[in-house]
Amino acid sequence: MTTHELCAAAKAASRAMLAATTAQRNAALGAIASALRKNAGGILEANAKDVEAARKAGMRDSLLDRLSLDTRRVSQIADGVADVAAQSDPVGRVLSVVTRPNGLEIARRTVPLGVVAMIYEARPNVTVDAAALCLKAGNAVVLRGGKEAFHSNRAFAELMREAIAAEGLPADAVSFVTDTSRGSVDELMNATGLIDLLIPRGGAGLIAHVTQNARVPVVETGVGNCHVYAERSADLDMAAEIIYNAKCSRPSVCNAAETLLVDREIAAEFLPKAYALLAEAGTEIRGCPETLVILPQAVPATEADWETEFGDYILAVRVVSGYDEAAAHIAKYSSGHSECIVTNDYALSRRFADETDAAAVYVNASTRFTDGGEFGLGAEIGISTQKLHARGPMGAEQLTSVKYVILGSGQVR
Repeated sequence: MTTHELCAAAKAASRAMLAATTAQRNAALGAIASALRKNAGGILEANAKDVEAARKAGMRDSLLDRLSLDTRRVSQIADGVADVAAQSDPVGRVLSVVTRPNGLEIARRTVPLGVVAMIYEARPNVTVDAAALCLKAGNAVVLRGGKEAFHSNRAFAELMREAIAAEGLPADAVSFVTDTSRGSVDELMNATGLIDLLIPRGGAGLIAHVTQNARVPVVETGVGNCHVYAERSADLDMAAEIIYNAKCSRPSVCNAAETLLVDREIAAEFLPKAYALLAEAGTEIRGCPETLVILPQAVPATEADWETEFGDYILAVRVVSGYDEAAAHIAKYSSGHSECIVTNDYALSRRFADETDAAAVYVNASTRFTDGGEFGLGAEIGISTQKLHARGPMGAEQLTSVKYVILGSGQVR
């Protein structure tokens, strides 16, 4: 099928999904989880093709890690689907009921969005997470992954289509775009009347292209220029552990820290302590002039470094005069994803929480927790960095809309 034909088939499937019961949707998710576990070997064979091709193409190690699957990761993906199935149904909830003086009963209910399209890069787990959440919320989904994960994504999609069809749901509720050219992205962006929501998940270039050019509704996700600010009252050992985790536990993901801000009062003591941990992972420090004095191993930071999502073992470091300068830096360069302060000053922690404009704001904890699973949402379809209609980790609840159902007894206006 062409991309347009896939979207049309998904639209037809979304209408059929409106009649699916909670039990049917949960059974389909259970069937997906079971199919993934039973067919892990075939999934890993497909993934091995992608990893080998990416390695030959020179993909850096941090991105290879994001692309690679093993038995444990496939099991975790299946567990995530089962977790989504176990959640309460986000569809059909009555949010409010009002009876008007004329006797009309007006109920506000949650309903599926319809067709959700996903454009994403070399993260095969997104294929399953997105499908599971969309099905839970009664939607059809159109999946367009990157060429780097093509074989993995296709294996996942084929298994899911078979699983849901066996449970009586339309196979086209999970549609997979085999065209990995730029043309298929443009077709999805212009599929008005067929796509109800488009979610790009990947690098800054992809997200900018989609948000600036799409003619269908878009939720902006994923760009994570995240900061950790070590304030002068911070526990230095705690702050060092936090920045190490936020930068090095998995540097290619969007909730990884990209910039460390350090109060001048503690910089001489703190930076060597933090660097001792960061150096274990081979982290390159790009520092301001004051940082270079304290850490001669660092290289000079450029203006571009403050606004870059490195996705690698690279950390920009700046020494600041205090809270106000740190807050101003974050306000200027933040992508609105996740921001952290490490402090023992309660008043400043409250200010930071109240005044920092981001989807997730942390006090004394790593930014790496910004994740659907860690927030108790199960899988997530992405981290929204905008304010409408969703913000932060997007679970099944964020893939619904509302409609009003009005019950009358002959009223006219």
